[in-house]
Amino acid sequence: MSTKLLSLSKNEDFKSILAGGKISNKYLTIFFKRLSGKSNKYLNISFVTQKKLGNAVRRNKIKRRLRNIMNQILKISKLNLNYSYLIITKKNIISASFSDIKEVIFKDFKKIK
Repeated sequence: MSTKLLSLSKNEDFKSILAGGKISNKYLTIFFKRLSGKSNKYLNISFVTQKKLGNAVRRNKIKRRLRNIMNQILKISKLNLNYSYLIITKKNIISASFSDIKEVIFKDFKKIK
């Protein structure tokens, strides 16, 4: 059974997640919080890339990489679906390789339990 990624849509959801837990590394910052009314059948996650990172093509490439990594994490490990996640990228992610980003994200999501 594959779990589907759902994006957050309401401004209130973003604001409440920002008030929750936080894990930061050199590539990104992960905010997480339990939101009421969210289904635990889906992974509620959103990716935020700032305009400072580059043009739309570059920002979308970063988001595609992150979505791919999250799908791999869902297949390999048990991720807590009760939480909703918000991932905000940093400037260093542009020059990083896919495997480096994947390794760091795997370590960070193991800390969230």
